[in-house]
Amino acid sequence: MIGFAKTTGLFFITAVAEIAGCYLVYLWLRRGETAWILVPAALALAAFAWLLTLHAFAAGRTYAAYGGIYVAAAIGWLWLVERIVPTRWDYLGVVVTLAGMAIIVLQPQRAT
Repeated sequence: MIGFAKTTGLFFITAVAEIAGCYLVYLWLRRGETAWILVPAALALAAFAWLLTLHAFAAGRTYAAYGGIYVAAAIGWLWLVERIVPTRWDYLGVVVTLAGMAIIVLQPQRAT
């Protein structure tokens, strides 16, 4: 269970880096922020890519499992940063995707 908690925490940090980087690009493109905002955006997105390499299992499985945490983090971002209250459908989507993530991460390990 410690491995699951560690993986989940790393996924969460990874998601925040990805969302922050993309959000900064969004602010530049859609809200007219200065181009200098692309510097922290690039750093956040580089951190996101690097963080994905820290996971112990196959890249495709990592990306699939990461999706559940990403959805949860994105809904949290919606609420905390964009000040939009999530709907019950948002919360249900988070529960479903986290269940999918748990199935992928907690699957029985095969001997190699």
